[in-house]
This record gives sequence, structure tokens and C-alpha cells, in this order.
Amino acid sequence: MTFGIARSLLEHVGPLTAGACAYLVGGFFCLVRLWWSGKMIGHLRRLSPRYLLGCGSLFVVYTAAIYLAVGLAKNREQVLEVALVNYLWPALTILFSLPLLGRKASAWLLPGTALALGGVLLVMTQGTHTTWQSFARHVQDNPAAYGLALLAAVTWGGYSNLARRWSGPGSEGAVELFVPATGIVLLAIRLFTPEPADWTARCVGEAAALAAVTTTAYVLWDLSMRKGNMLLVVACSYFTPLLTTLVSCAYLHVTPGPKLWMGCLLLVLGSLVTWRSVSDGPPRSS
Repeated sequence: MTFGIARSLLEHVGPLTAGACAYLVGGFFCLVRLWWSGKMIGHLRRLSPRYLLGCGSLFVVYTAAIYLAVGLAKNREQVLEVALVNYLWPALTILFSLPLLGRKASAWLLPGTALALGGVLLVMTQGTHTTWQSFARHVQDNPAAYGLALLAAVTWGGYSNLARRWSGPGSEGAVELFVPATGIVLLAIRLFTPEPADWTARCVGEAAALAAVTTTAYVLWDLSMRKGNMLLVVACSYFTPLLTTLVSCAYLHVTPGPKLWMGCLLLVLGSLVTWRSVSDGPPRSS
């Protein structure tokens, strides 16, 4: 739900304001949850500094990159393309798990990755004959938006693996701290960046909805990355690009072309093949 709601909101208040509102409101409830559970001080003491600072930094960079990428998209149709570039992260999560978590891969890893990249290539050529030149022209039309979306994909793939590697056994994680910290960083950047402030009742509702879905998703994802069956969870997440496209099209009133749908399905298929090519390796020390 993030891309559709975020684009609609930031068209009125700007990407930094939209992100800061979502993460500050969500962060407030995260801190209330920690305080209510009585684990605030003990929670901080049990966190690994490497996990807290390293994963926290990746979390903030990912959020800033994705909101700026959506904000820099020239129109709502381009938002769908930016979203699909960002959704290379499931395949990247699997690829990064090989060196970071000691996973093992079969020969299917390369064709799976090629399918995922081919899906993104198809999306970003939109109706033209698919060549390297057409891809380069499309990226040159808005390099900042696509570059930030790719940075977000790389960052989240790294975060998902390092959250598992650097968090201590049985630790609670720190998403409840990362969310408000992200809101503060976005707010600090916003203070030095002029943005519109066309607040309406709809904008307030979208900010509240964005805070709710964002916080819930991050808390559950972090928990699953640290304690769940990582390969199974990532496999389920491969359908996120398809769900994102469906929700964004409905919410933003966009009719995607056939190449976008085909690229989206190739991305899902490639990610699934990549997942099937990887198996658990021997336990890796932190």
C-alpha cells in the first residue's frame, strides 16, 4: 500500500514531509508500545551496537531513498516503474544471503536473477523495442528517481540479511527505535528543504494510514527476518510487486500497459526461481 498512498500524499505536502509524518506518528506508537511493555531500558541494553548502528543506518537510508524516488517520479505512471525497480530487493536479499549468511545456491540462481532483471528492463522500456539504448534513454529521462529506487533495493536487501546476522540470539530487534529515528532524520532534512504544505482532511487520513501500514509491516518483517524461516518469508514477499501494482493502479487511477504487467510477472517469476535455487548452508558465526 505504501507507493500509492505515499504518492497521493506527497503530491500535496512533498516527499520529506510525507515520510516524516508517517514515521514520526508510527514511531510514537512504537515507543509507546515499548514503554507500555516495560522493556525500554532493558531493550536498549541487550541490542548489539553493530545491529543498532549498522541496521539502523540502512533502515534510514532505505526510507529516505524510496520517498525521494517516489517524489521525483514525473507522473503517476512512472511511480509504478520506480516501485518495480525497488522490488528487486527480494532477489537481492537472496543473493546477499550467500556471502552474508552462508547460503548455498544451485545453477538456477543465474537464470532466476536474469528473469528478474529482464522484468525490470521490460518495464523500463515501455512500448519501445527492447534494446540497451532504449533502456539507457529511459533511465536518462529521470536518473535520480530510478537510481534512488535501485539504492533502496540494495539497501533493503542488505538490511534484511544483516538484521538476522547481527541481532543477538533471542533479541527483540530495534524496529521500534528505527522508525522514530527515521522520522527525526527526515524531519531534520525537511527543515532545510522547501516543500508545499497543502494539508487537507484527505492528507491527514493518508498520513495516518501510511503510518499504520508502514509501522505494522516493518515490525512484522523484522521479526520474520530475525526469527522466522527466512527463505519461505522472502518467497512470499515475491508477490509484493504484483500486489503493489494492483493497489497503486486502483488508488492512483492509473491504467498500466501490457509491458508493465509482463515485466511485473517476470520479476515475480525470476524471484521465485532465485528462491528455489538457494538452500541453507552451515550456520555462520556473527
